[in-house]
Amino acid sequence: MEGKTRVRRSKEELTAAIDIKIASHKASIEALEARKENILNPKTHKRKATLKNLIAIAKEKGMSEEDIAQKLGITFD
Repeated sequence: MEGKTRVRRSKEELTAAIDIKIASHKASIEALEARKENILNPKTHKRKATLKNLIAIAKEKGMSEEDIAQKLGITFD
């Protein structure tokens, strides 16, 4: 064992290594919190714009079928 000495790192080197580990763990925590938020508040699905849905929405807003046709520029003789 003679001739072998242990190299000691300075306080600054030790704290720098710890700071790197802390930053890594904080990034992991943020990623996990984002996943948790997505689980607790999922995105809602939007309704598809089908003709049936469009007419239903227009009727909910008080439009009649004639009003819808007029907005589209359709005339029936």
